[in-house]
Amino acid sequence: MLIVSQIRSWWIAGLCVAVLGAIGCGEKYTGPWDLGSLYKVPQVEWVDSAGPIRGLYYAGEPYGGKATRVFAYYAKPLKVSGKAPAMVLVHGGGGKAFKEWTELWAKRGYAAIAMDLAGRDPDGNRLPDGGPDQTVKEKFNDVSRGLREAWPYHAVANVIRAHSLLRSFPEVDPDRIGITGISWGGYLTCIVAGLDDRFKAAVPVYACGFLYEDSMWIRILDRLSSSDRRLWIDNYDPSPDLPDCRMPILFVNGTNDKAFPLNIYQKSYRLIRSPRTLCVTVGMLHSHQHGWAPKEIGISIDSVLRKGEPLARFKKVLPKGQEVVTGFEAAVTVKEAALHYTTDSGLWQERKWHTAPAAVDGDRIYAKLPADKGIVYFLTVTDERGAVVSTEHEELLAENKEKRALK
Repeated sequence: MLIVSQIRSWWIAGLCVAVLGAIGCGEKYTGPWDLGSLYKVPQVEWVDSAGPIRGLYYAGEPYGGKATRVFAYYAKPLKVSGKAPAMVLVHGGGGKAFKEWTELWAKRGYAAIAMDLAGRDPDGNRLPDGGPDQTVKEKFNDVSRGLREAWPYHAVANVIRAHSLLRSFPEVDPDRIGITGISWGGYLTCIVAGLDDRFKAAVPVYACGFLYEDSMWIRILDRLSSSDRRLWIDNYDPSPDLPDCRMPILFVNGTNDKAFPLNIYQKSYRLIRSPRTLCVTVGMLHSHQHGWAPKEIGISIDSVLRKGEPLARFKKVLPKGQEVVTGFEAAVTVKEAALHYTTDSGLWQERKWHTAPAAVDGDRIYAKLPADKGIVYFLTVTDERGAVVSTEHEELLAENKEKRALK
């Protein structure tokens, strides 16, 4: 059965024909993960007997034929009556179970769990019964040892197990749980959002799919054998999972992110069929602290899990000669709008971006494009809370720009 699970493309294209009567072609493929098993509440061992934030260990997936444990921090919500909404917090590369991250959400009125996904204890020491580390070897090369020996398998499974554990706590409302992850944690959030339909909202920060096309890790993937590279892409790139996301999702990124450039970012969010919102910021820095800081994350989650006022939503951007026009809907008054553009080409990470004010007239925005040759641009609006949302970026080649200028 593991051999069958290793080839996603074969399963999708061939198995639907071969065993159509048995499973039906419309059934969602879940890769190497057994969701039925992962949806069960894992065994838990509490480190702290009491307190607003407690350490714990829960059972992870077998690794190298041995049982594993995962360390996590759990924070109870502050000043909430009845069952509370909750969040699963997924760290990125070089990260850990961040206690302060759970505290941040507890102060917002949420229960929160943040787990370590590198097989370590709260002091950063390797556990004798921990899962795989999160180096390049475990993330990529170990796929040659089998799908269930590689880090992405364990990381995804342990995020879903944390969700199952969180749902079992008496103070948590299991129908109001969201997930957010930063960098590699955002990568995991993209995969989990397509697998675990129990989540009600998701916010991946920085991350996306199509890592094999243009990302920090493209050369690492290219150095794998052709069969291992295909195996990794088919099972562990987020792009096959994103179309299965059924919850509202907010994508947060910077224009020059070193790991997840805007071209593959756009390809990824366009796969989403559920409501999606973008928050792209010029020059956003890449770190855990910068990744959990944007106020748009809490506002977006609140709008789904606590019936808060949602972020603004754009309508289609329409070119009109040298001007672009778009409409928007906003529950909170929009105070300003802006046009962001670059005339550079080459690596997305190295392009210089410029910002100019755009005009707000009722529920419409007008911006004049600069008279340069070719540009890439997007629009943003900022509401009275200081929350920013953006349009998709548009690429306007020089020849098309000249034709539009004549209209």
